Amino acid sequence: MIPQETVDQILDAARIEDVVGDFVALKRRGANYVACCPFHNEKTPSFYVSPAKGIYKCFGCGKAGSAVGFVMEHEKSSYAEALRYLASKYHIEIQEEEESAEQIASRQRRESLMLVSEWAAKFFASALDEGEGRTVGYAYYRSRGLEDETIRNWGLGWAPGGRSGLVDAALAEGYKAEYLLGAGLAVQREDGSLADKFRERVMFPIHSVSGRVVAFSGRTLHADNPAKYVNSPETEIYTKSRNLLGIFFAKSEIARQGKCILVEGNMDVVMMHQLGISNVVASCGTSLTVEQLRLIHKFTDRLAIMYDGDSAGIHAAMRGTDLALAEGLDVSIILLPEGEDPDSYAKSHTLSEVQDYISAHEQDFISFKTDRLLGEAGNDPLKKAALINDIADTIALIPDAVKRSVYVETVSSKFNIESGIIFNRITDRRRRMIAEERTAASREQRRQDYSAPAEQYGSPEEGPAPEAPQGELTLPQLETDRIVAPVERDLLHFLLEYGTDFLHFESDSEYYPGDGVEMTVADFIIGALEGDGGAMINPAYDSVFKAYVAAYDEGRSQEEILRSLMNSPDRVISFVSAQLSIEKHRLTVKSFEASMTTRDSWLASRVPRTILHYMDRKLESRLDALRRELASETDPERIMQLMTETVSVQRLQKNVKDKINK
Repeated sequence: MIPQETVDQILDAARIEDVVGDFVALKRRGANYVACCPFHNEKTPSFYVSPAKGIYKCFGCGKAGSAVGFVMEHEKSSYAEALRYLASKYHIEIQEEEESAEQIASRQRRESLMLVSEWAAKFFASALDEGEGRTVGYAYYRSRGLEDETIRNWGLGWAPGGRSGLVDAALAEGYKAEYLLGAGLAVQREDGSLADKFRERVMFPIHSVSGRVVAFSGRTLHADNPAKYVNSPETEIYTKSRNLLGIFFAKSEIARQGKCILVEGNMDVVMMHQLGISNVVASCGTSLTVEQLRLIHKFTDRLAIMYDGDSAGIHAAMRGTDLALAEGLDVSIILLPEGEDPDSYAKSHTLSEVQDYISAHEQDFISFKTDRLLGEAGNDPLKKAALINDIADTIALIPDAVKRSVYVETVSSKFNIESGIIFNRITDRRRRMIAEERTAASREQRRQDYSAPAEQYGSPEEGPAPEAPQGELTLPQLETDRIVAPVERDLLHFLLEYGTDFLHFESDSEYYPGDGVEMTVADFIIGALEGDGGAMINPAYDSVFKAYVAAYDEGRSQEEILRSLMNSPDRVISFVSAQLSIEKHRLTVKSFEASMTTRDSWLASRVPRTILHYMDRKLESRLDALRRELASETDPERIMQLMTETVSVQRLQKNVKDKINK
């Protein structure tokens, strides 16, 4: 277990913009940074990083948190694993206290899979320097033009022949069979023994964005082997469709240049990097996927697809164009001369020659499609119309309306056709797209609609609570009383944003505490809730409230309180705190804020008013419970008791509403 003083040291050192910037291309916007969210598909940036607050927040999907929370969410790691990652990043030594058996068991499997994969990478690299690896594997790399430094930097290696060379070495080193199988390094024979997954192949390690080895791609050197490449299977640490070969080596240059070049093969990406063009990635032996495009979009808005100039390459480029445009990327195509691929072209040309070729032959998708398809259409008017419709359907995939309009004018000019006709085609196509997506989007929209505060408190929604994806927290998922929940959110927002600010009431206010008495926002809210036993109704919000009060009573500053809550090992506390501490959290009667000339007067008016709304909603919650019980009660005596209490609660609620409406 990591000692608390070391945890504090890690949290002090971690800068949110540095940590998030390792995974996402951030752009400065005022005092904050902005990017497209790495956690959901979006076309325009709604993901904000605030260095001053030390937090990130996506106003699209709602995810938010601190630096350690970002690492946990992005890398799907535990709290302790995220701390270890940050400690390594900031060169902080961890002298861990002894962990319990339960703590070890909870984090062991995924980390063990990572460790055995990283050990295997060293095994393959080492095998390249001896015996068969030297005479066959190393000779192959050199024959392909790779230099020793490139081989070293990329961790290229050799999988020896024989049935169980790696397995035997791993077991001898103490690695368990279950992790060799789990990491896709071994297969099980019929007799129960293990055999190597990769044999007599040159090996390309596949790294995660953070640089850890998660999988391998192995190429056979035997011409008669139909399985030219064998890749790691899907594992707990590797999903083919979500990884890109070279992303760890390319991400910084992609962000710096503002463009990613996508190639197909392993040697293509390695050779381009060796030449000096290092904003290049490859698609890990799969057809280009939406998930891979979203990974690219974390670092840039521009994608250049560089494929072979043969028919297969052209077809793949066209498919990739449509996918990338739909993801909001600006797409260009670079087709190499027929018979060339990025590997061969980089090997036979200098850096400046390749750069010049890219500059001269990079085409936007309209020029690319037109050049490829217009020749097929010839003078046939029907084929020409089909080509224009095909290009219009591609433009319809672009999320940005301004970009669509620019491309429409280009097509209109190129084919001498009225832009209105093209716009009509695009409008019809987008309507169909929206209709197709509506079913999938409706559930997410309902969840977002519910989690956003209403402009005024109304009756609770009927029906079951919206479901959240397994393992993912949402505010509605945590709420047990939805009548009171919106106001409890507002009260927590006041605490997290303004808790230690003083409330300056006018001397004629009923809340004026007297001369010389200063009352903070936290004092006022805590005092108002004392009559309810100092608790909130929704357990998740109550846990945050109690954690805030405990830290506040210790005399901590607002910044210290907020940091302790957002870095809490309690996932619920850290999640709710991050969600509700953002300035863009919309308070229930937002128009009231606009009518106030200063924050002091706004707080002095809004905080007491929110307490009144809280009282109103609690009474409404009680009335709702009474109505439901009355509907099912059959005992006359109990019915009379319920009706009497209902009248009493209604009278109290009327008094509260009268105060609200003053």
